Amino acid sequence: MTSGDPAGHGPRRATADDAAVVARLLHDFNTEFSTPTPGVGELQARLTQLLAGDDVVVLLTGEPASGLAVLSFRPNVWYQGPVAILDELYVRPELRGRRLGSALLDAALDLVRGRGGELMEINVDGEDTDARRFYEARGFTNTEPNQTDPMLYYYREL
Repeated sequence: MTSGDPAGHGPRRATADDAAVVARLLHDFNTEFSTPTPGVGELQARLTQLLAGDDVVVLLTGEPASGLAVLSFRPNVWYQGPVAILDELYVRPELRGRRLGSALLDAALDLVRGRGGELMEINVDGEDTDARRFYEARGFTNTEPNQTDPMLYYYREL
């Protein structure tokens, strides 16, 4: 995995033993942006199960962990390999600007390619211009080839 951590600890794959650390980072991420969170305890319980499998992968950077990338993999009719969605990419505020996010994204892309994946999807809030700029500078787009209208993401909680 690519190293971009100032302490020399490049991104590594989290295990079920890291569930508490991942839960804390995700909770802090949502809290920072005033987004609801089920709380560290519930996140930890979910992550303990998810990290034991292969459909959800979390990459951590730093020691102690100071950033993460959360990926979900699924089959897709249009691609031979799995399609990945980058569910979350987070670096603690005091460590931003040190290329940790870039290192996590590079490691995530390497992981997807290593699994035979050909596509990574990311959902970004329209008003989050910093995140949009970050991803666009790294080759991501929100338009289909030869189109100019942006793609839209719809969802419905059940």
